[in-house]
Amino acid sequence: MKNKSKNIELTADGRIWINTHEGKLVGKGRIELMEKIKEFGSIRQAAAAMKMSYRQAWQLIDDINTKAKTPLVISHRGGKGGGQAVVTEKGQEMIALFKSFNNRFQKFLEKEAEKFNF
Repeated sequence: MKNKSKNIELTADGRIWINTHEGKLVGKGRIELMEKIKEFGSIRQAAAAMKMSYRQAWQLIDDINTKAKTPLVISHRGGKGGGQAVVTEKGQEMIALFKSFNNRFQKFLEKEAEKFNF
């Protein structure tokens, strides 16, 4: 049997979760939600942009804030004009740290995947 050489590109895949002893604190999706809140100033608009329900987004933010030492997102209930949400300074630090860590991790995966040239 003749062995034909195929040109196959292999990749490594992985996701980062930052956990507390109580469970997941942040990962890619939760960071994206915080970024959208920062962009729109609203949990509802951030949820819509991510195609998730307001309830799910609110529960994720509540979970993050419960597990973090200090709130990462602060929301104010709306009235006629609607509510608003703000990513705190610590929340912005979390976004920056996570993105930096994730970028280094993805580069590591790319480099390691090169070894799997079979």
